[in-house]
Amino acid sequence: MGYPDQRFDVNLSILFTELPLLERPAAAAAAGFTAVELWWPWIETPTPPQAELDALKKALDDAGTQLVGLNFYAGQLPGPDRGALSVPGEESNRFRANIEVAAGFAASVGCTALNALYGNRVEGADPQVQDALALENLVLAARAADRVGAILLVETLNKPESPLYPLVSAPAAIEVVDRVNAATGLGNAKFLLDLYHLSMNGEDLSQVIKAYAAKTGHVQIADNPGRGAPGTGDLPLERLLDELKDAGYAGWVGLEYKPGERPSADSFDWLPPSARPAG
Repeated sequence: MGYPDQRFDVNLSILFTELPLLERPAAAAAAGFTAVELWWPWIETPTPPQAELDALKKALDDAGTQLVGLNFYAGQLPGPDRGALSVPGEESNRFRANIEVAAGFAASVGCTALNALYGNRVEGADPQVQDALALENLVLAARAADRVGAILLVETLNKPESPLYPLVSAPAAIEVVDRVNAATGLGNAKFLLDLYHLSMNGEDLSQVIKAYAAKTGHVQIADNPGRGAPGTGDLPLERLLDELKDAGYAGWVGLEYKPGERPSADSFDWLPPSARPAG
């Protein structure tokens, strides 16, 4: 048990950001990792030119890295936005334009998990109207994901850092997951369980794991406080990951932490090199 018993991947949208996007897969591989994940890399557009999609696929292939998680278009992330799918008007339209693009790219690289960030509450918009729009868009995304053999992820964020985001507890995200699965009948909507965000919300992490491991499709970690590498804060991450495994979770664990002042490659000293390749 412990860290060597997990399947880790590196989030290339928060680690190795000191490098251009197309150099990050090779940097992760040089650090010993064979699996990576990404937020939607083109924050300005849901529909980048095919040449840019091809270049990213080539960078992943050349590095020998497997993309195991990808966000749908989520607006300005990092930045003020926390997704687009529940935001009426142009942002919702941009999310819809992105669905087939993101699913198609995922299929081209063998990525089987697509994360759909819910989006912030908008001043002047009725929350019920936003939630109805969100369900509509999540159903479209779930069906597209299913067509390419992927799951759809719904993520809880944390209220201190994302005060306008409505899904700031595990039960809130699980409710959306259940609603999407009921609407599609596909069963491919899953919970993205991020131990950092849940801890920032003050949730009982062991209890969340017990209650929702069976509905969890992906896990992400960072220590708290600080959102740094494991060991820089107070979270018993090794024990919590063991609890997830004991509860039946056998999926990926995304490293979604800030490396701090040092280069990203120097932030993995908590993990033995032998435990970095995806087994």
